[in-house]
Amino acid sequence: MDFYIEDYLPLFMFAALGILLFSGYPVAFILGGVGLTFGFIGMYFEVFSFIQFFNLLPRIWGGIAENLVLTAIPMFIFMGTMLERSGVASDLLHCLQVLLRRVPGGLALSVTLMGTIMAATTGIIGASVVMMTLLALPVMVQRSYNLPLATGTIAASGTLGILIPPSIMLVIMADLLARSVGNLFVAAIIPGFMLAVFYMIYILVLCGFKPKLAPPLPKDEGPDTTVGIVIMVLRSFIPPLFLVFLVLGSILFGWATPTEAAGVGGAGAILLALLNRRLSFSVMKDVLERSALTGGMLFGIFLGATCFSYVFRALGGDDIVIELVESMGFGPWGLLLILMAIVFFLGFFFDWIEITLIVLPVFSPIIAALDFGNHVEPLEVTYWFAILLAVNLQTSFLTPPFGFALFYMKGVAPPQVKMQQIYKGIIPFVLLQLIGLGLIMAFPDIALWLPRVLLN
Repeated sequence: MDFYIEDYLPLFMFAALGILLFSGYPVAFILGGVGLTFGFIGMYFEVFSFIQFFNLLPRIWGGIAENLVLTAIPMFIFMGTMLERSGVASDLLHCLQVLLRRVPGGLALSVTLMGTIMAATTGIIGASVVMMTLLALPVMVQRSYNLPLATGTIAASGTLGILIPPSIMLVIMADLLARSVGNLFVAAIIPGFMLAVFYMIYILVLCGFKPKLAPPLPKDEGPDTTVGIVIMVLRSFIPPLFLVFLVLGSILFGWATPTEAAGVGGAGAILLALLNRRLSFSVMKDVLERSALTGGMLFGIFLGATCFSYVFRALGGDDIVIELVESMGFGPWGLLLILMAIVFFLGFFFDWIEITLIVLPVFSPIIAALDFGNHVEPLEVTYWFAILLAVNLQTSFLTPPFGFALFYMKGVAPPQVKMQQIYKGIIPFVLLQLIGLGLIMAFPDIALWLPRVLLN
């Protein structure tokens, strides 16, 4: 059989991308640079023409810059950053500590609940993990908590924001899959809260059998009177919950689109900061700067990924993938399991944004065409696959050696917390996530029942 190097340029593209991502150079420039470089290499082999580069302009301006769905991302980033800087999160954690002080592992449960509530108000993982580490880990160390349990709880709870709506990842997935953001948000609610419940059950059982791992808080922690506790709940617990209702409720009940709900969330975060008397010019300036930097980084990656995926397809990358899949001879279930294994493996080395922007455009047409019989309706296969992918990608934040949540945590953790303890602590939570992934695969209604009830 004749070997023509130009037929395998897309495979060399993936290889080059994989190698360069380890260089530490900004991902946006790597994606765009690899795309442009292989476009010129394709010109040399006469399988790509210079004029094809002009197709990038309408894809960027028409597909990204004018996409109203993506305008939700800067507002969700702003909302999360404002909640962090305004002290709403620290007040919430203290309130939960007091309410759960008599429960085994009460402080760890407080961290999990806080992570769940903060996940339902923002989808920024780095900010959530750093904030929760700074707020909770010193207290857990002071209370002689088992360090692997403490670090594992914080890392796993802090990454729930990637799955529980309003998740930035789900917004990007919906755009790449050309599906409704609202439907995807609704489909992710039960799986996201299911994982949070799994974490809490694990902590309760572990601390019930081994109370030394999580010593109880002092009984004099917090207000002594019922009136004092009620005031604390009204001041610190109800406002974030109300913001969750504003954001998620407006989407669920059809009052607002996800983009409009993001605007509501941003306004609500400003209002909470104002009520907490923490809204100042310096706070607003810092929040705007950090939101702009994070948003700029994400949209830069979108531009680079658009260039990469366009050149990859123009060089015949889609055809190579389809031929490879067909040659394997797997049925739909075998192919789904292979894809999930590939994504899980990629999560050891790459961030969710790279995996999403590379994997989804290539594999989504293949998945949409698969027939799972009565297990999943054909029109629901794409939503089911998106939720499976989202749960799988949550593990990418936690799996060594490049789990980003672990590095966020280590960067701000007290010096006595070692990386080995963090690695040891996340293992049970990764296993719980894989159990959740298996359940959603076996019982698709976990993800698909709520959209049918609310949106049909």
